[in-house]
Amino acid sequence: MAHTPHTDLLAAAATAAEQQGAGNLLRVVLIVMVVGCVLTAWFLLRGYSRKDD
Repeated sequence: MAHTPHTDLLAAAATAAEQQGAGNLLRVVLIVMVVGCVLTAWFLLRGYSRKDD
């Protein structure tokens, strides 16, 4: 097994991090999904808050 210096491992990790492009798209999809769930819950639950006087 060959010994790899730490600087080579850090450089390889930095190169791999630059090649990943789906991170931002996944973040946007998750945020939109959470906001949509909150708005759906608010829309469905607001009908139950009617006051029967």
